[in-house]
Amino acid sequence: MIKMKQSNIICFGEMLWDMLPTGKQAGGAPMNVGVHLKNFGLNPQIISRVGNDELGEELLHFITSHGLSTDFVQHGKTHLTGVAKANVSDKNEVTYKLVHPVAWDYITHNEAIEKAVEQADVFVFGSLIARSQESRETLHYLLSKAKFKVFDVNLRSPFYDQETVENLLKKADMVKMNSHELSLISDWNEGILEEKSAILSIAKRFNISTICVTRGEKGAILFTNGEFHEHAGFEVEVTDTIGSGDSFLAALLTGLLAKNDPNDSLDFACATGSLVATYQGATPFVSAFDVQSFLNERTIK
Repeated sequence: MIKMKQSNIICFGEMLWDMLPTGKQAGGAPMNVGVHLKNFGLNPQIISRVGNDELGEELLHFITSHGLSTDFVQHGKTHLTGVAKANVSDKNEVTYKLVHPVAWDYITHNEAIEKAVEQADVFVFGSLIARSQESRETLHYLLSKAKFKVFDVNLRSPFYDQETVENLLKKADMVKMNSHELSLISDWNEGILEEKSAILSIAKRFNISTICVTRGEKGAILFTNGEFHEHAGFEVEVTDTIGSGDSFLAALLTGLLAKNDPNDSLDFACATGSLVATYQGATPFVSAFDVQSFLNERTIK
């Protein structure tokens, strides 16, 4: 059984509604990570922004119903709550069309938020929140105050560019990306390298101590403390992959913050992502006990 540690974690960025053929579902990677961290018994806070509209009120209700505080979720009068139109024709590779601009493009910093970030053990952020100037400036200001910075790369076309992503990599202590993002970032500087060579190159170039690359159904690879750890993944019947990567990151952080063995942490994270993929939506309630039961019942592919 994986050990837990009570850590204070800030998740900064977008919260929105994914518009699916079956209806709308609450989403946004930072919020999804926060919900899964809460399910694992940690203490996350979300910094984001919603509009003064019905969709915003519904999002606030969603996060409070999952035990999360709305203290640092701002309310905007001039921009609507975020919406993403999801294409789920390929259940293994969901794509999104993101409305722009929306409320979370205008997150501002204040004394309360700054103090919360300074006191947090971990600050989690992604690249999408940097698509607009105001939220990008707030992000960079808060990064200067954070103790341990976790960059969930999460590239969404057309809202990224090399300069923005590399500036964020320079500020990160830990990075999680998928194999497509690894190839792209590697290609920007040295051409497409073999997986481990690309990870080592990025770690050295940007002085990053921990990098994890997810491989979809083929598991993940983790580089930390100068060593590689790999997991081949679990075979499951996929309902959809929405939120699987976010739950994976929450689980990996849960293990690494508690200083569990990296192999055990990666095992736990792969199991979590696979288990979430068997449900519909990004934030099914999956506890550490559920993940451990999943692990007990299955063998590695």
